Amino acid sequence: MSTTIDGQKLFDELELKIEIGSYKRDTIEKAAPMLDGIISIDLGRRSRKIKQTGMLRAKSRTSLDNRILAISNLSDGDTHTLVTEASQYENLRMDSFRIKSKKIDGTSIVAGYEIIYTQLV
Repeated sequence: MSTTIDGQKLFDELELKIEIGSYKRDTIEKAAPMLDGIISIDLGRRSRKIKQTGMLRAKSRTSLDNRILAISNLSDGDTHTLVTEASQYENLRMDSFRIKSKKIDGTSIVAGYEIIYTQLV
């Protein structure tokens, strides 16, 4: 099975790594005048960060640029679904996408990338 986002196969399995952060919790804390202490109300879990790194491989610079553009267009504020061999992550908002390196590798062009998502609850 390949890694897809919203059903599109934009990623290669080459050096693909997904790092899952922990969920954050939110609270409201209130104090009252003349009373010692505070009241803390737990608002439950909120969101977590997910980091995806890997390599994109293409036969030409144009093909690689088209894949990079397609991935960049997902940084649109909407939520997306990422499916990997091991898991499925829903309600992901792409916060950043950056190319870390580009090089020619034999007959292909390879680009290292990093994506930071926020998984909304």
